[in-house]
Amino acid sequence: MTSKLKVVLEKEKDGGYSVYVPALPGCASQGETQSEALANIREAIELYAESLKEDGLPLPKESRLLIKEVEFTA
Repeated sequence: MTSKLKVVLEKEKDGGYSVYVPALPGCASQGETQSEALANIREAIELYAESLKEDGLPLPKESRLLIKEVEFTA
């Protein structure tokens, strides 16, 4: 069965990318390129889902991630 989850991909200051899945707490990875980071998070998601299945737990529903800007004074 194929499913989709939203991921957050962030460019790191020192190079490379970090990526995490808001719907799956603790599910994160990284890579030198965007495609490597996405391949790595796909593997992490599959392992996470497998672990949930073994424990008889459902895969969490997609998070309702909202990204907003907040103005502030520094």
